[in-house]
Amino acid sequence: MDESSTAAQRARLEERSRDARALEVTLERERAAMVEASSASNADDEHDPEGATIAFERAQLDATIAEVHRQRADLDSALVRLDDGTYGICVVCGLPIPAARLEARPSATTHVACAP
Repeated sequence: MDESSTAAQRARLEERSRDARALEVTLERERAAMVEASSASNADDEHDPEGATIAFERAQLDATIAEVHRQRADLDSALVRLDDGTYGICVVCGLPIPAARLEARPSATTHVACAP
């Protein structure tokens, strides 16, 4: 990978990592607000036929936060690989990962044939 493509890839990875962090902060605020709102209420939403329970909504939000954490960790790992010169190399077979795959999924560690 030449210097200009490395710089472009670094910028892309850093931007996505910043975006993921901003999303994490927003989702964590939403979770805190949800917890606060439910602690101040004595509503019995477990038997509400009109919609999802607060517990269900919190579980969905927690799962989304966990996924965003994972994505950000993957992006940060990709930045480490970029620094050590292994970015874009499949961890399974050692062949280069096609540029189109890295464009679509910058944190990819394998090419499609080796993906689990």
